[in-house]
Amino acid sequence: MDRTQDTDRAYQNSAFIPGSEAMPDNWRVQAAAFRAGARAELDLPYGPGERNRFDLFLPEGTTHGVLVFIHGGYWLALGRESWSHLAAGAVARGWAVAMPSYTLAPAATIPQITQEIVQAVGVASQRIAGPVVVTGHSAGGHLAARIGNLGLPGVSRVVPISPLAELSPLMQTAMQADLHLKPETCATESPARHPLRTEAHVWVGAQERPAFLWQARLLSEEWACPWTADPGRHHFDVIDGLTDPGSPLTRTCLDGL
Repeated sequence: MDRTQDTDRAYQNSAFIPGSEAMPDNWRVQAAAFRAGARAELDLPYGPGERNRFDLFLPEGTTHGVLVFIHGGYWLALGRESWSHLAAGAVARGWAVAMPSYTLAPAATIPQITQEIVQAVGVASQRIAGPVVVTGHSAGGHLAARIGNLGLPGVSRVVPISPLAELSPLMQTAMQADLHLKPETCATESPARHPLRTEAHVWVGAQERPAFLWQARLLSEEWACPWTADPGRHHFDVIDGLTDPGSPLTRTCLDGL
């Protein structure tokens, strides 16, 4: 096989990031430590499904608005519990942070997952007054971008991080066995094929796989919005800036709102 045409390889991250096998455990440890000391309302329902739950992290004093963070995992894996520590930067700046889980494929299709996130954003915006910013990573970046297509009330900005903006290449991967993508699904659920209806900034690690750099650049071009290739960052540490209230990524999410 011509490795340059191997789509599975193009969308694989772990094999190209040294030490990636230890990262899931590290994320869980950091997330649990943050939850232990945070002002939080955990396991809140936003819909009827078993995984239709979100955690809400609250700042001290006045709350300026809510940042919704949507986790990745190719719509197939992971949950909100591994990412609690990423709320630290926004909380330190006086923002609430909502972190939803969602039904995973193949139990849900990508259009169904999108609608679950629409519900989650709506419930979070009802609980917290002020502007809503939606961000997410990888598959969560796709879902954040879909919110950018939909123009939901109260959503002031979306910041898709390493987003999957055009879904058709994934039909050629082994994940297709669980994702069950169809051409019509790719047409309706690819954010790059639909107009932007709010403010946006696309974020990606400069050291990511070429496919993810292409996805991010494609979205920024189709939306005519800014994009940042974060120097030195790969697919798994590109989100680390969310832990820091003064990082460029946190500022991109929240400044000016």
